[in-house]
Amino acid sequence: MSKVYLTTAIPYVNGAPHIGHALDYLLADVYARYQKSRGNEVKFQAGTDEHGNKIYKKSVELGIPVKQYVDGNAAKFREFIDKLGVYPTDFVRTTDADHERRCQEIWKKLEDHIYLSSYEGWYCEGCERFVTDKEHEENSGICPDHNKPYEKIKEENYYLRISDFKDQIADAIKSKELNIIPEFRANEVLQLLKDSPDVSISRPTSQLKWGVPVPGDDSQVMYVWIDALANYITILGYPDQDISDFWPASVQFVGKDILRFHAIIWPAMLLALGLPLPKNIVSHGFILVDGQKMSKSIGNVVDPVEVLESKGLPAFRYYFLRHADTFSDADFTWEKYNAAYDNELANDLGNLVQRLANLCKKQDLDGIKFTPVEDPAYNALMDEFYFSKAFDYVWEKVQGLNKEIDDKKPWELAKLPEKHDELVATLNDLATSLLQVAELLKPFLPNVAEAIIAIFTGAAENSNGKILPPEIPLFPKER
Repeated sequence: MSKVYLTTAIPYVNGAPHIGHALDYLLADVYARYQKSRGNEVKFQAGTDEHGNKIYKKSVELGIPVKQYVDGNAAKFREFIDKLGVYPTDFVRTTDADHERRCQEIWKKLEDHIYLSSYEGWYCEGCERFVTDKEHEENSGICPDHNKPYEKIKEENYYLRISDFKDQIADAIKSKELNIIPEFRANEVLQLLKDSPDVSISRPTSQLKWGVPVPGDDSQVMYVWIDALANYITILGYPDQDISDFWPASVQFVGKDILRFHAIIWPAMLLALGLPLPKNIVSHGFILVDGQKMSKSIGNVVDPVEVLESKGLPAFRYYFLRHADTFSDADFTWEKYNAAYDNELANDLGNLVQRLANLCKKQDLDGIKFTPVEDPAYNALMDEFYFSKAFDYVWEKVQGLNKEIDDKKPWELAKLPEKHDELVATLNDLATSLLQVAELLKPFLPNVAEAIIAIFTGAAENSNGKILPPEIPLFPKER
């Protein structure tokens, strides 16, 4: 048994959860469930990022004490994670006293690579970061993620000397010691790394009071990204205790918009601390709406809770894990979502379960004695984080079983008494194949997979060991 540690990017709690957050949680949940099925011990981190100017200003705007504001929003994210059927083993809030204290201890350990300097340059409050003159020029002075002009700021800050670690980070990425997936993202990071300046890691309290105080300097608080990135190890107890049981992380899941922080600043911090780099960073794309990035100004923001509640959790997990490519941007429309539910989830899988279970019930068949069989092709895709491809692979088996039923026509065999033994053997084979499919579906559609297994092993409620179809379809056409 191996120990597996996987992380999600902690969301900034200045707004409601969005679909990008759901992708982080779902991808991590799929990998966690897969690793548990392999017999491994899994530690699964989630949390909330609660410091910074955006949060402080929003609380002032709403007339709410800032701690009360972050408490309320952190609770919304905990509730959202539960709605997704995702169950992290550990949840960190960056306002936790232990996290703040450990961040200060980490700062002290980084001091050989920290210096104080005055800086005048461009800053995006939405990104909570400074940008280079080159980036300012390339974006015509406007942040492309927040559609707001960069601010010109002059202040004295502490800096982390990224230049101390550029060569090590580049070598780690090229050798895949730090494996950035997909590979084209790794190439992007290597280009960014070449021009990456030393990073401001504090803000003066005259500009920002809501943050972790810098040790030994009451005039500065930590830059929110230093505070946030540290959560991946403070949640394990660093630096109070040895974390080598679970660190380095097996995989860290992040959106493409924050990859640069995780692939440049975070490795620099780890190298400065003398800690190993994470084994894998998986970067996923955005969910677009009708081909456009979601934007409040455009008015095309899709509420993930509304989507989830429209047709239930299995439909939500099915669409965003199969129809959203693991690594690329994906498009959402209600038409596509409804079609995927009706034509694929309800028709391909729901009808398959219903009609096969009905055929078995008519023959009064006992539940199948089933032992899962290894599927090397599936395992290879899952091990390489190709989750959408792995889901496609399983769905091909679902469609193959539908075709096999149509080809073998067990309902025709049922009309011929002399074919009874052949009928029973055929149904048993089909049911066994469906059980194998259900095992492969567990990381993606856990509740559905367990329901199928209960039906065909005779473990469903009131089945008395017989194969019985569910009283209502697994996926009703109308909800």
